[in-house]
Amino acid sequence: MKKLEEYVRSIPDFPEEGIIFRDVTSVLQDADGLQLAIDTMQDLIKDLEFDVVAGPESRGFIFGTPLAYINKKPFVLIRKKGKLPCETISIDYELEYGTATIEMHKDSIVPGQKVLIVDDLIATGGTTEAMIKLVEKLGGEVVGVVVLMELAGLKGREKIADYRLDSAICYEGK
Repeated sequence: MKKLEEYVRSIPDFPEEGIIFRDVTSVLQDADGLQLAIDTMQDLIKDLEFDVVAGPESRGFIFGTPLAYINKKPFVLIRKKGKLPCETISIDYELEYGTATIEMHKDSIVPGQKVLIVDDLIATGGTTEAMIKLVEKLGGEVVGVVVLMELAGLKGREKIADYRLDSAICYEGK
């Protein structure tokens, strides 16, 4: 059986020279790769107690929903501004080139709930930090973050150092 890293396509010099883009679509397009990704992420969180899984669009939905299903937990959407129909809370955060806004329904987290955040990737940690702040603004307690891939060279782990972070694959470079 192949290792999970072998399912990830690495594309050199994208989006700019010197960058190696780690493409998650090659994992998703292979049934064995997808199953291995979900199984590996589940194994990383098997000792974690949580009440709800939250994930950002779109790849957080892809990896978070099966983990919620396996653990018989609800799944909460974190979306780009203007995509949720009910009353929301939002947060603006810095991107490498500008800013972005994400939001959640105000009633998606009950105060005191233990929340697991799931995403495909952590790079600089800006999106992850913003998700944590949103959950906490609603009174939730983030008990962990699990990602398929971590780009350790971009130091996202340092931005969320007070939280548990598990990654199925860790790339040392950028």
